[in-house]
Amino acid sequence: MKIRFIIIAAAFAALVSCSKVLDLTPTDRVSAKTIWETTENARYSVNHLYSYIWGYNSSPTEAGLTEALTDEFKYTSYNFNAMAYIPSYLSYFESTVTAQTIDVYLGKWGSLYVAIRETNEALSNLAEYGKMSDQDKTRLQAELRFLRAYFYFELIKRYKDVILYDEDMTAITKDKAISTESQGWDMVQADLDFAAQNLPAASEAEGRINKGMAYAMITRAMLYAKRYDAVLEAAGEVEALGYRLEANYADGYAKSLAAGNREAILQYTFDYANGITHSFNAMYSPGGDFAINDMKGGAYGVPTQELVESYELATGGFPNWAPWHGTTTNTPPYALLEPRFQATILYNGAAWKERTIEPYVDGTDGWAAWKTEKEPKGRTVTGYYLRKLVDEGYDVTTSGSSQPFTFLRYAEVLLNKAEACYKTGDTDGANAAVRAIRDRVGLPYADKTGDNLWKAIVQERKVELAFEGLHYWDLRRWEVAAKAYPEGLTGYQQHGLKIEKDGDGFRYTYVSVDDKNRNFPERLYRFPMPESELSSNALVDQYDEWK
Repeated sequence: MKIRFIIIAAAFAALVSCSKVLDLTPTDRVSAKTIWETTENARYSVNHLYSYIWGYNSSPTEAGLTEALTDEFKYTSYNFNAMAYIPSYLSYFESTVTAQTIDVYLGKWGSLYVAIRETNEALSNLAEYGKMSDQDKTRLQAELRFLRAYFYFELIKRYKDVILYDEDMTAITKDKAISTESQGWDMVQADLDFAAQNLPAASEAEGRINKGMAYAMITRAMLYAKRYDAVLEAAGEVEALGYRLEANYADGYAKSLAAGNREAILQYTFDYANGITHSFNAMYSPGGDFAINDMKGGAYGVPTQELVESYELATGGFPNWAPWHGTTTNTPPYALLEPRFQATILYNGAAWKERTIEPYVDGTDGWAAWKTEKEPKGRTVTGYYLRKLVDEGYDVTTSGSSQPFTFLRYAEVLLNKAEACYKTGDTDGANAAVRAIRDRVGLPYADKTGDNLWKAIVQERKVELAFEGLHYWDLRRWEVAAKAYPEGLTGYQQHGLKIEKDGDGFRYTYVSVDDKNRNFPERLYRFPMPESELSSNALVDQYDEWK
């Protein structure tokens, strides 16, 4: 170390002796001034922040997909890991589930504030160093304010009252008090309004954040804020921009924007050739896809019987599932269920990749007993596999997947509008939006009022938007999650069907895939503030629910 220090010191002395003015421009990194002077360079910095959108959607919690915290989805492994037993453990919510446990597995406080700080630094640097045209500067500011609103939305929906920072970097202090939830929503709304007014339409956005995304995000965020007039106004703007439901349900979320998807609003794309891929298919493809290639994998999580029973018949109304709540050789009415079921869930006998799904004991896909077989390794514990969002063209022998993921689509905007109409007394508007959703999949609908209309909106949100990361948060924001099942998430267990060959047919046995009843305490309507913030910030205190 001493020799190296001497050499560096000598070099520094020589440098000083040869010049009256020492050049302090760093040669090993690009300065903020260089990055933010031009539109081209600034866009690269903004692009980095885009990656957070994928992160908060593909990994909404450290435990896995939030559907596993509801009645929709079951992680199959009994090992005490994320995307294994931990989601079930959190759903049972016994005394061992502490504030620290919730922070580790469900909270995103630290990572969201990292994203917010980076975004605020970008806004500050843009204002100080930007030498591009006023038009480009305003557009970049609008993109950044959309991102900041997105991050604060994710923060407020988890914690309600949070610490607010803007692009004034001189105002950052070690100790800072929380603001009210209403103040937080004020900031989110102001940022999204600015973005909506100053971003180009999708046709002119060159794949970047656009006006439609901002208006659609307003319809989502302002439902949480209970600012229903803002939801309705923004929904009208989305429609005016030309977004429409795709004729085919699956196309609404799976078809790429490049292929002409008119329903997708915010879609995250990948590029296999350049190694920009994701692992969703590797995690959730049916186990048989691996087995036929002498591999084991897939099926980290699988749909539940409860979700299956949430779907109507294609002709309307619900089948009677009572015969399958015991043991029977009757074939379940899968073929009679509506198109969204067929597009969402793979079941015994379903067509998939030029083969037939075999989720039964000793079948190609296989069945495993929850808890007894701790590592199913691709076998289902419920008799089902996920179809929605899984790419049927994915080759399990390759690494990485590149199909796009849609995080905001027009169907959600319509359902956001339906809810806002209901909350503001516009029964006709709510019915019209629900009818549009059902018409797309050929389901009949008769206008409803009061509680029946609300139940219809809740039903459509659950099945239309299944596995799009919304159901758990809906139940929390409606503050019904703590109620008894089926309205809430308390006092029930998830189930599946154990399927066994029986002559030329099958025997179906109703089985629980939980150790005990699930429980959602009211205090989970707000996640606890992490200890790291409490110990470093003298002006905050733990939320009352977690003291």
